[in-house]
Amino acid sequence: MTDLVPPTYLAFDPATRHVRLDPHEPAFFQNPCEAYAFMHGRSNVIFWEEFGFWCFGGFDDVNRLLRDRRFGRQNPAGIPDRRSTDQDRTHLSAFDGIEANSMLELEPPVHTRLRTLVNRAFVSRQVERLRPRVEALANELVDRFEPGQVDLLPAFASPLPITIIAEMLGVPVEMGPQLLDWSHQMVAMYMHGRTRETEETANRAARDFSDFLRGYVAERRKNPGDDLLSLLISAQDDGQKLSEDELVSSAVLLLNAGHEATVHQTGNAVHAILAQGGDPRRFFTSPQTTAATVEECLRFDAPLHMFTRYAYEKIEVGADVIVRPGETIGLLLGMANHDPAAFAEPFAFRPDRADQKNVSFGAGIHFCIGAPLARLELQVSLKTLFDRLPRLYLAEQPRFRDTYHFHGLETLAVHTGQVIKA
Repeated sequence: MTDLVPPTYLAFDPATRHVRLDPHEPAFFQNPCEAYAFMHGRSNVIFWEEFGFWCFGGFDDVNRLLRDRRFGRQNPAGIPDRRSTDQDRTHLSAFDGIEANSMLELEPPVHTRLRTLVNRAFVSRQVERLRPRVEALANELVDRFEPGQVDLLPAFASPLPITIIAEMLGVPVEMGPQLLDWSHQMVAMYMHGRTRETEETANRAARDFSDFLRGYVAERRKNPGDDLLSLLISAQDDGQKLSEDELVSSAVLLLNAGHEATVHQTGNAVHAILAQGGDPRRFFTSPQTTAATVEECLRFDAPLHMFTRYAYEKIEVGADVIVRPGETIGLLLGMANHDPAAFAEPFAFRPDRADQKNVSFGAGIHFCIGAPLARLELQVSLKTLFDRLPRLYLAEQPRFRDTYHFHGLETLAVHTGQVIKA
């Protein structure tokens, strides 16, 4: 991947560093690494014309800018997301209501207070207690596989994280499919080229999701339990509690973030491991090799390829690149994870690499709050899957979805081979 001839679908102007690259081009979203390799050879800083802002793909740049407090998630214009298809946002009132109180879209001091209250349930020692439940659930899901061919996304990758986060929050697990639908409809708001129909669908999902959670919040206020929702209701920081709007937004964020990326990463990881050939169990021979394999999966085929930030002041970000207050920058996480300046053989799958690191969970104050849970789920579920199904192989070559930001497969059809009993 060292050839500096651009892919046919990419146009690069070296004088201006402008790139024309349709994120909906199948050749690109099926294999973005081809474009990344070309851009690493030319410039890690590009102006991506289809998005209309400067993007950064070098590992050090992305890692630094994620931590730079002169940039943030909160729109200085005061609205959650100004990329509406219309100047009038009344049709997005429910969606905006949730986003306005989401810690992902806020900056200190509000962000600090919300994250402090929510973080107590996601520290590593709390998450570690879930290991036996995750392992039992992974085995239950494998036990349900029909002999022969199975699509691992709906049969394994999706139900595991949504079940765990639903159980943590104390909402009915049988609501899982509905929660998934609402989540998919809401995250479509972050895709390139969204439509008015996308926005109206997302707003309905936000309204229904919010109404559902408010009902459960009212029930938990009367009858608190040991679930996360009850914990969030009672949690205080210097005498301050979450308001009901903050509580609902936090629960929506945790439900959405608690499964969306993990589903994609599970599918991407299985795909990457099977592509190596041989006995997949060799990647999971000890807790250390299992953890290293998961970290390499996170680097090698991340579930999120772009994260955006707003500039809060006039900043010279790089050579001849100046951004002004309110302008957006794009941080290309997937490209950064394949930077040859940061990784030896960046396009090779090497769990034993000495330079193991990634920016897949972000960095700085917005580092993914659910990272310990996601890592545990991936470590346990992947080891269980391959221990039980060591002869698993692809039934067909999987294809990635036309959702560049959220990089995940459409289906993952596999043949199970002989199933080993738990």
